[in-house]
Amino acid sequence: MTKPSLPDLLHAAVSAVGGTERPGQVAMAQAVADAVGDSSHLLVQAGTGTGKSLGYLVPALAHGDRVVVATATLALQRQLVERDLPRTVDALHPLLRRRPEFAMLKGRSNYLCLHRLHEGAPQDDEDGLFDVFEEAAPTSKLGKDLLRLRDFADETETGDRDALTPGVSDRAWAQVSVSSRECLGASKCAYGAECFAEAARERAKLADVVVTNHALLAIDAIEGAPVLPSHEVLIVDEAHELVSRVTGVATGELTPGQVNRAVRRAAKLVDEKAADQLQTAAETFERLMELALPGRLDEVPEDLGYCLMALRDAARTVLSALNTSRDRSVQDEDAVRKQAVAAVENVHAVAERIANGSEWDVVWYERHDRFGASLRVAPLSVSGLLREKLFTDRSVVLTSATLRLGGDFNGVAASLGLPPEGQAGEDEPDWKGLDVGSPFDYSKQGILYVAGHLNQPGREGNRTDMLEELAELVEAAGGRTLGLFSSMRAAQAAAEELRGRLDVPILLQGEETLGELIRNFAADPRTCLFGTLSLWQGVDVPGPSCQLVVMDRVPFPRPDDPLMSARQKAVEEAGGNGFMAVAATHAALLMAQGAGRLVRATGDRGVVAVLDPRVARARYGTFLRRSMPDFWYTTDRNQVRRSLAAIDAAAKLAETTPPAVSEAEAGE
Repeated sequence: MTKPSLPDLLHAAVSAVGGTERPGQVAMAQAVADAVGDSSHLLVQAGTGTGKSLGYLVPALAHGDRVVVATATLALQRQLVERDLPRTVDALHPLLRRRPEFAMLKGRSNYLCLHRLHEGAPQDDEDGLFDVFEEAAPTSKLGKDLLRLRDFADETETGDRDALTPGVSDRAWAQVSVSSRECLGASKCAYGAECFAEAARERAKLADVVVTNHALLAIDAIEGAPVLPSHEVLIVDEAHELVSRVTGVATGELTPGQVNRAVRRAAKLVDEKAADQLQTAAETFERLMELALPGRLDEVPEDLGYCLMALRDAARTVLSALNTSRDRSVQDEDAVRKQAVAAVENVHAVAERIANGSEWDVVWYERHDRFGASLRVAPLSVSGLLREKLFTDRSVVLTSATLRLGGDFNGVAASLGLPPEGQAGEDEPDWKGLDVGSPFDYSKQGILYVAGHLNQPGREGNRTDMLEELAELVEAAGGRTLGLFSSMRAAQAAAEELRGRLDVPILLQGEETLGELIRNFAADPRTCLFGTLSLWQGVDVPGPSCQLVVMDRVPFPRPDDPLMSARQKAVEEAGGNGFMAVAATHAALLMAQGAGRLVRATGDRGVVAVLDPRVARARYGTFLRRSMPDFWYTTDRNQVRRSLAAIDAAAKLAETTPPAVSEAEAGE
């Protein structure tokens, strides 16, 4: 039988999801097929509406080897597993003469633990186990959540937290879940044969396509012990998020509360001398943290160094005792011991890492109003780790709507440990970049307006002129505004100001759940939604409800951000431009994502307004503008007001027509 062609397979899949084939999608599918076929690497930018999910799924399924797809967001994981993959597999089955299997795999703590559910969670201040189900009042929020979790355990096939709708609090979920370090192991656990996490891993071993998240991909790379099944192809969707997710997994933290919990958990199982040694070190650490001032530690102070070595040594002594002693008087000793070992191992690992010191690590103090002080350590760069762990022995495809910053892929590639395109050395991964564009005509559908006449924003102070400009723009647009702010304080100030002077509803992030805010924003075109970071990337509202996207200022990292400033300094010391490589690239990525909120469907029209004159005046402004969609560019405030008023008038006339179809609804 003749092998089906890629165009035929793609056509079948697109038809099955009710979508429309696009030139960019076809080009992407062919490029992915070529990369997978010759075991090479590809960075592909696919704009909103391209249909990038099918653009990589179809060639990956056609190839036949096992594929891991790693995504950043829960929404895309659900879309792949619940809609795109089932329909695509059904469509390709007759042509491929085989039915590829697919499965979802997440970290262990995402699955309900039957041992915890039935035996209870070890508590810090109680001997043995504590049945939180009995202690929590059935009328309390926690009590209701726990009763729902018991019902969920009887009904669910997967035990996946994300399958529980509506969700439960983190506190409730912590009573019925374990980390990989706390898990007893299927062979030792009375519920091992029924374990949801183990079942998920078994399904993944048998699947042709495994859908996971960036965090698990990072754990698989960093910890050495394989978590994911062996695979020949890795596809990283939402790849613009990968570096920050890997950095998060590679970041260690110590807090007084965390260390004290480790002491309490271990004290039940080890001799008094070992417990006292750890307790003394914990008390010294707590006293030091009370005096800690936020900021980077270029060198670990002598007193902190001695304290960390004491913590490390005491934790090592306790771990040795935990591994050799037994105490049958402790109820469910194995579970209590596992939790204690996990807590003490973390203290030991982080204390040792910071005490040893490394030029490749950044160490700093943080202080939180609610949780107090913490000591943190993160890698100066994850590029070397990614180059070594990601691009070896498999073909890697990285895709996103925002990978080409300032006109090329090299900035993002460098953060991933890749050389400039076409300049790979002997031991460096070679790769190709491809921008397949978007089906949207950005120059006709949108305007990029930069308010060049405003005062340059300072670190602090009231931006009266910016708020005046914002009010005039929102009024001209008739509401319909997504306000993206660089800080929560700025978002709150803008909401307060506009609520007092405009007759349009202003929703503010934090006053309701994010999902509820977005639903309300989409439901009423006159409504505005103001917020910060999660809105820059997480909003898909096509049609007349979002016709003005406003950014209050260029979202550079905070000057006192220890990790970003350290990375910038390292680039400068190596002879590079630290500001462009770190701060400007960070801002460009966010601005590209933010601007992408405007045009989500072929009928969308609107304005992206940047209320920061530096985008028009500064030398780096061109780099930032070139990173965003190719909207028609202007600094003419009167022209923009006329355009917004015209768009508003047209939207009001068209209110009785059916809504536009978003990328998500179209099966992309």
